[in-house]
Amino acid sequence: MSNQEFVVLGQDDAADGCCPALLTTPLDEGQAVELAKVFKALGDPVRLRLLSMIASRAGGEVCVCDLTPAFDLSQPTISHHLKLLRQAGLIDCERRGTWVYYWLVPEMTDRLAAILTRPAGEPLPERTAPAAAAS
Repeated sequence: MSNQEFVVLGQDDAADGCCPALLTTPLDEGQAVELAKVFKALGDPVRLRLLSMIASRAGGEVCVCDLTPAFDLSQPTISHHLKLLRQAGLIDCERRGTWVYYWLVPEMTDRLAAILTRPAGEPLPERTAPAAAAS
């Protein structure tokens, strides 16, 4: 796995706010690259489960000691997955003594939701019928 850092959407001062809604404005190349990095972080079942476990936790945060037993993976592997989610800007953490506590970054999930949401009241685009297939 590469050691490249994920760039958090909306932290580039050159961009206007965050990103346009994917369904209303085509993304430019830079926006697509940045968005792909976040979706890549979400593209692994273990990371998706970790994010879900963190986001759904009562109290808003969870100790890594409570996450690790839910998986048949080593603690360093879980830590690696958590690091990738953190680099993507989806979660944040704080060390407290021996343990690290994680919580969701709601601004990032809100941005992702906004990017994927069709504006309210907008009709679905008309689909054209595919050309008849040659027999």
